[in-house]
Amino acid sequence: MELRQLYYFVKVAKKEHVTQAAEELHVAQSAVSRQIHQLEEELGAKLFIQKGRNLQLTPVGQLFLKRAEVILADLERAVADVHEFLNPEKGEIRLAFPHSLGISLIPEVVSAFRKKYPNVRFRFKQGMYPSLIRDVVKGEVDLAFVSPCPEHHEYVKGEIVLTEELFAILPANHPLAGEDAIDLVQLKDETFVLFSPGYSLRPIVTDACREAGFDPIIGFEGEETDTIRGLVAAGMGVSLLPEMALYPTGHMQPAKVRVRSPRVTRTVGLIYRSNEKLPLVARVFHHFLLHFFGCGEYK
Repeated sequence: MELRQLYYFVKVAKKEHVTQAAEELHVAQSAVSRQIHQLEEELGAKLFIQKGRNLQLTPVGQLFLKRAEVILADLERAVADVHEFLNPEKGEIRLAFPHSLGISLIPEVVSAFRKKYPNVRFRFKQGMYPSLIRDVVKGEVDLAFVSPCPEHHEYVKGEIVLTEELFAILPANHPLAGEDAIDLVQLKDETFVLFSPGYSLRPIVTDACREAGFDPIIGFEGEETDTIRGLVAAGMGVSLLPEMALYPTGHMQPAKVRVRSPRVTRTVGLIYRSNEKLPLVARVFHHFLLHFFGCGEYK
């Protein structure tokens, strides 16, 4: 069965006349009659009966018309979706990122992009490092921000777009809260509030502590920056968070202190599938992001 047969059948059903249908389709009447006949042979049923000068649908034809219209409507929507997807002015971008970037960075870059392309839509996913990589590999998203950027991966590639400093966060009444900068070793006897295993910020913090000469005492674990920040503000411990995760979102806020030694940073990369081209609208966004971040540290 061919799509052309469905188009011709629906047109004839609407016009109730082969000649009029052929005129609208800009084809010969014989071509329409032949396609309808072939369709009936394939289905093993008559779709039309002659009624005067017009054609009338048989009960089978009426049933088939309902299904054919749904098929053709779905096909038209699918074609429209593809054209829209490939249109940098109107398409949809599927973007994934870790929670810590969703507080300020993602709203900032999306807002800046939509000033140039106001009709582009976004579909967002958040997750941990392994799930972000997996979503890109499986094609569930076009682009993903990840930290750190994988250096060697069979299915994804990307580039580092920013390097960000991590700050110590302390309860507001902590003895070190008023300092301009501290050495990380000064927190060796403190209880730490860290991300749960699987989150990329956790090994950054534990590795920094070990570089400073101690293993952190982990008292509490969380899965969102708001939770980490809130627990520290409530006096439950100390932690390290990137600056973009420290934008105030409530009345309880921890103190932020720069870590002098060792300097603790994280890199954030933008990744995509290595074995296929990005959709046009995602390519435009990708180029925009590289220009947006430029080189150096995030400001």
